[in-house]
Amino acid sequence: MGFSMVWVIDLLIHLAGLRPHTVALDDDTTVHCWISSSLLLPSSAIRSKEKKAKPLLLLIHGFGPRGMWQWSRQVWPLAARFDLVVPDLLFFGGSTTRSPIRSEAFQAAAIARLLDVLGIGPPHRASVSVAGTSYGGFVAYHVARALGPEWVERVVIASSDVLKGPDDDRALLERAGGARSIDELLLPRTTADLRRLARLAVYRLPRFVPEFIFRDMLRNLFSDNLEEKLELIKGVTIANKDDFHLTPLPQIFPVAKAIELQK
Repeated sequence: MGFSMVWVIDLLIHLAGLRPHTVALDDDTTVHCWISSSLLLPSSAIRSKEKKAKPLLLLIHGFGPRGMWQWSRQVWPLAARFDLVVPDLLFFGGSTTRSPIRSEAFQAAAIARLLDVLGIGPPHRASVSVAGTSYGGFVAYHVARALGPEWVERVVIASSDVLKGPDDDRALLERAGGARSIDELLLPRTTADLRRLARLAVYRLPRFVPEFIFRDMLRNLFSDNLEEKLELIKGVTIANKDDFHLTPLPQIFPVAKAIELQK
């Protein structure tokens, strides 16, 4: 098999105090996640009574590699202040389902069920905050709607093209250069495809990245469940401004304040 950068990332996450965990939600759906080791204790009674429980933060990755790869740089500073749950979305990493449903709402329902099975969903914890990036932002929106403001304290939706249209897709493909479709851009088949995606998605990508790094990433992070991931792209609803009605979330910046600032 040889050396893999994935092993390095996993080691760093272990050192940050997170542990891998796989949960069977039902006969059809299994979710893999990384969670703070304190959340794996049998009950809150076992935890030190002198140490106050940290706030719970759920990190939802975007369309691309698995969750921990995308959040690896944020985990270390966040783990000092939060109990973290970092799931792999369905068909990414170790998460899978036999269900034919491919919507963001179904992804969100699986995450809500994960929190419940782990014993950290409502009413076990007072609240949770949710952060999602890109496609994960769509899922974060549905998690917040499903669980409600009485339990979801704060919501961060970052770099998510909410209510996009065909013009947005064309502009993205033009910036990427060379890709003929969104699914071709997001589902790289070759290292050249992956380099193109990295140039678009990675902040301050080094000028030189060895070819073996891209081969390793393509083999370990981008080569699985391609058919199902294509179905996920086609199944997105929140990103379609013609088919989806976006309901404001009270946990996000107030809509009235946004309108006032716009004026």
